[in-house]
Amino acid sequence: MVTTASTPMPKAQTLPRVLVLDTCVLLSNLLRRWFLRLAQNDCLEPAWSPIIADEWCRNASKIWGVEPAEIHAQWLQLQQDCPGADVGEVQAYKSGLLRSDPKDWHVIAAARKVLALRPEVTVGILTRNLRDFHRAELRALGISLFDPDTYLQLCWQQHPDLLRAMIQEVPVYAQSIGKPVEPIDVILKRERLFRLNRVYSEKS
Repeated sequence: MVTTASTPMPKAQTLPRVLVLDTCVLLSNLLRRWFLRLAQNDCLEPAWSPIIADEWCRNASKIWGVEPAEIHAQWLQLQQDCPGADVGEVQAYKSGLLRSDPKDWHVIAAARKVLALRPEVTVGILTRNLRDFHRAELRALGISLFDPDTYLQLCWQQHPDLLRAMIQEVPVYAQSIGKPVEPIDVILKRERLFRLNRVYSEKS
């Protein structure tokens, strides 16, 4: 693969089969739709816990100014779309965690539970809050860590046609829900997808 000096590609690596989606990722309408799309195309299996569900419902209602009942209905639809994503109670899997931010132990616990139930799969965490997670602690547990931009840039290497189609559909989707159509680079930069934007600009 040819790259330019301005867009260094991350070293090729195997992306995890199961990806625990942190609340901060799910709260982005764009990222939530994209990662569900990747799941529908068998690129990954999403995972979350009831704690993540509760955080999403509470924060989404406040941020979007939507009644809790409507938000709850949206979450139930998300559960129906991804019936195997909810890993259930994770409290026991917080045991032994020390170096990551305690408020995010529940995210790591969800990943640990997936590994306990399915030791044959690879598991990662997707979050915008990388500083809250101690990489060495996660490595010792066999859990990888990604921010959305890095993950999607790596995903481009494996599924370029799918990623290109997803990006090109963004303005059409915005128009379908009555939002103003903006240039793709404006949308990607607003979502802090700077690496993905550069790759898309160079490869399209």
